[in-house]
Amino acid sequence: MSKTAAEIFALLVGPEANVQVVAYDGSRSGDPSARVLRIESERALHYLLTSASSELGFARAYLSGDLVIEGMDQGNPYAEITLLREELGVTTPGLRSLPRLASAFAAVRPTPPPLPPEETPSRARRLLEGRRHSRHRDALAISHHYDVSNRFYELVLGPSMAYTCAIYPSVEATLEEAQFTKHEVICHKLGLQPGMRLLDVGCGWGGMVRHAVQHFGVTAVGVTLSQQQAEWGQAKIVELGLSDRAEIRHGDYRDITERGFDAVSSIGLTEHIGVARYPAYFGFLRDRLRDGGRLLNHCITWTDNRHQPMASAAFVERYVFPDGELAGSGTLVSSIEDVGLEVRHHENLREHYALTCAAWSDNLSAHWEECVSEAGPGKSRVWGLYLAGSRLNFERRGMELHQILAVRTSQAGESGLGTARIVS
Repeated sequence: MSKTAAEIFALLVGPEANVQVVAYDGSRSGDPSARVLRIESERALHYLLTSASSELGFARAYLSGDLVIEGMDQGNPYAEITLLREELGVTTPGLRSLPRLASAFAAVRPTPPPLPPEETPSRARRLLEGRRHSRHRDALAISHHYDVSNRFYELVLGPSMAYTCAIYPSVEATLEEAQFTKHEVICHKLGLQPGMRLLDVGCGWGGMVRHAVQHFGVTAVGVTLSQQQAEWGQAKIVELGLSDRAEIRHGDYRDITERGFDAVSSIGLTEHIGVARYPAYFGFLRDRLRDGGRLLNHCITWTDNRHQPMASAAFVERYVFPDGELAGSGTLVSSIEDVGLEVRHHENLREHYALTCAAWSDNLSAHWEECVSEAGPGKSRVWGLYLAGSRLNFERRGMELHQILAVRTSQAGESGLGTARIVS
């Protein structure tokens, strides 16, 4: 090799990067007073040079143990994610300029190493699993992310087992207080009253169902594609003595046959639906509602409404949410209105999701050894990267979180709201 490993790394990230590189061949580069980034083997360079994006290459090298940042908290690597993005330019679009990349290729002559076992196959290879967003492939995608270990999620999410953006009544509030507030806000927006019927699609471990039944006196049905979520959620329903008014089903939301619900909540499911399926999805939810019934959709969005499919080489696509898709909030509003529902309230909770991700990261860090015991070191590292990166994205407005409230009006245009205003 005509160049040292440290020199090749400098070609990839630029010599001005604020890190100190220590490589397996004894070479060094960068700022001697900065954080130490260790390149443990030549395989790290092969990952960086043969991956479709720098984000994916760094993730593969890190998860394989070939790239180490000294002092890194694997459960909460927020500082390191910030360093990689701001100092090394690690982003989804790709590596640096073509001339420098060509020089690095010439020095290494890389071959693609085996992928870390936590990585899902490419989209092209997943075609063998069925058409995108078919029932079978959706079930596989959901299982990949959610059927990890219920105990792992208990450690990361906390007692509420709520895996969606919380609403912080103050920045000093605890995660549990914020998740309680989130469910309270949704229940009030939906206008829940004792005796009403609620359908919660993509119900997770049943947090919304339990809250609505216990605190608002409704009867509720939740449905999730995750077997482990359904088992945990239904067991909790039984434990709390709520079986006469609450049920958690394992299945596809499209299998719900009941109609006439007073309210439908969709909290963190739209990300899995597929943008092309929005009309069918919101039409299905509309048909589950009675006249005057309300829908609350809560999901992650892009920051604009231009078509932005999730990059196939994005870390989240390959390691966290295979087949996940986002849209801008305007696209969601249009889709909801186009099936005949009337949008009555819409708000962005972006900063709240940054705080939520930070709290989950703290939990992962605090329970790191037990999380590793439950899910394995690779999956736990994936979560560390995912939560820290998500926090940074919400802070820097790389993504947003929107709640949209809509109502099914009668043929005469009656909403049941009259002149009442929705106050968050």
